[in-house]
Amino acid sequence: RQHQRLCRQPSPVLRPPAGRLLASAVLAATAHADTVSVAVASNFTAPMQKIAQEFARDTGHQAQLSFGSTGKFYAQIHNGAPFGVLLSADAVTPEKLAREGKADAASRITYAIGKLVLWSKDSTYVDEQGEVLKANHFQHLAIANPRLAPYGLAAEQTLRKLGLLDAVQPKFVQGENIGQTYQFVATGNAQLGFVALSQVMQDGRISAGSGWIVPETMHEPIRQDAIVLNQARDNAAAQALMRYLQGDKARTIISAYGYGF
Repeated sequence: RQHQRLCRQPSPVLRPPAGRLLASAVLAATAHADTVSVAVASNFTAPMQKIAQEFARDTGHQAQLSFGSTGKFYAQIHNGAPFGVLLSADAVTPEKLAREGKADAASRITYAIGKLVLWSKDSTYVDEQGEVLKANHFQHLAIANPRLAPYGLAAEQTLRKLGLLDAVQPKFVQGENIGQTYQFVATGNAQLGFVALSQVMQDGRISAGSGWIVPETMHEPIRQDAIVLNQARDNAAAQALMRYLQGDKARTIISAYGYGF
């Protein structure tokens, strides 16, 4: 009987050390992590670099970033560039890619509303009302190509609304994207120029130089949309990134660079 009672006693449960459990969880998460190649409009360079770091830390997924003009990305995607997600500088390009069967229309989101600023690296050059444009004493005005860059189109619309387009157009120094346009002003090749507020804002204010934040009523909204391209429909990192862009942490970063939603 004693032998029978001993046999009925349950076997002890062996539990691995807590450290081993944590390591196993990390390995399991890593095993399901994925990587996605992301084409990012150049105006969104600084915030997206921060977002990608937080995204990797929070999800284990990796976002490999390429920066450039939306117009060039559109051409590259049509030529088979291996991008999984496009963060466009406009709403038109993602819509067009979806219509052409190159992207998943259902995945499309607006991740930011861009803001335009007339900026100079000289801290006293641009007044807060943009009257410097009417004075027209500058030699060069930097602007992104309106046919390729939404911020360039917004700048052109602003000048037309002010009735100044014909007067200042001969002084244009044109960049192929907003990144190059910013460089023209930052290096002094143009005394002032229309750039993205995100390029000159830090901690909620223009961090250097002087600027006039263009009222949004002066141009069409700079709605920036993101979309998942066909080759990443089943990519876990692509799907996770689209969700992350709409989360509180990403939106806090986006807001800090002067964007709206």
